[in-house]
Amino acid sequence: MAKKIKKITKKVGEKKLTSGRVYVTATFNNTLVTLTDSAGNTLAWGSSGNSGFKGARKATPFAAISAMENVAQKAKGLGMNSCEVYIKGPGPGRDATIRALRSAGINITMIADVTPIPHNGPRPKKRRRV
Repeated sequence: MAKKIKKITKKVGEKKLTSGRVYVTATFNNTLVTLTDSAGNTLAWGSSGNSGFKGARKATPFAAISAMENVAQKAKGLGMNSCEVYIKGPGPGRDATIRALRSAGINITMIADVTPIPHNGPRPKKRRRV
């Protein structure tokens, strides 16, 4: 007679957390948003391309807002009400994502710019000729 084995599964999104981190990477072509807990474990992510924008429209502040709204909804579902924001890159979605996060009702405790800046590293590329 075979034994019945009960499988224990863990539900995704089961955690209830009150604070976390939001990493925004704003490039010239896209905006990537990653939601993590305070330890740095990824809970949700979104991008302008994931929100349904293609081509040059991905590189707009409106696309960045819609990407952030999708991630903010997931954050609200996890019970998050405050976060730290880390912004990297020179893209057009930098300021728009912060405004969208604030309008979603999540308190921002800290904003840090973590854009990598070379301290006179390798020789730059040739100037672009159009």
